Amino acid sequence: MKLVREHINEISLGGSHLDRMGVGKKASIKRWFDAAGISVNDYTINDDLTIDVIGDLDLDLTGTQITSLPDNLSVGGYLDLRGTEITYLPDNLSIGGSLRLEGTPITSLPDNLSVGGSLWLKGTPITSLPDNLSVGRDLDLENSSITSLPDNLSVGGYLDLRGTEITSLPDNLSVEGKIYKDF
Repeated sequence: MKLVREHINEISLGGSHLDRMGVGKKASIKRWFDAAGISVNDYTINDDLTIDVIGDLDLDLTGTQITSLPDNLSVGGYLDLRGTEITYLPDNLSIGGSLRLEGTPITSLPDNLSVGGSLWLKGTPITSLPDNLSVGRDLDLENSSITSLPDNLSVGGYLDLRGTEITSLPDNLSVEGKIYKDF
């Protein structure tokens, strides 16, 4: 199932009831998903307040007014945040598919980020990647502000470094596809 921006264009978590009450209450989380037009059949709020978006549900939030996401969010499909005003990603974010962040003001990624598909950071102001980052498919850093790669970076597809200031690769880098870099 794909959730498109038309369903949630007017949602802004900054200053919302969810933001003021904190994510720690299941009722607040449920209201956020209800307002987004997401059926209770498409997600589960676990006892530890982690949130699982069931199956391969895609969240396309491109160009919406969303300013934050709830902690402990797990999306089975892709998460597209291009063109949003989100400035940070929540703790314990897990994406089964790809994560698109192009055109966002996000400056860093959480240490415990999990991305099963591709990660697109093209043109973002992000300056570093967390240690031990594993990306199941492609990692696109083209024209990003990243200046070095972390230890134990694992990329299941290609790694695009064109237009970055990266001048060396860590010894323990694992890339299954091609590496693209300007010289």
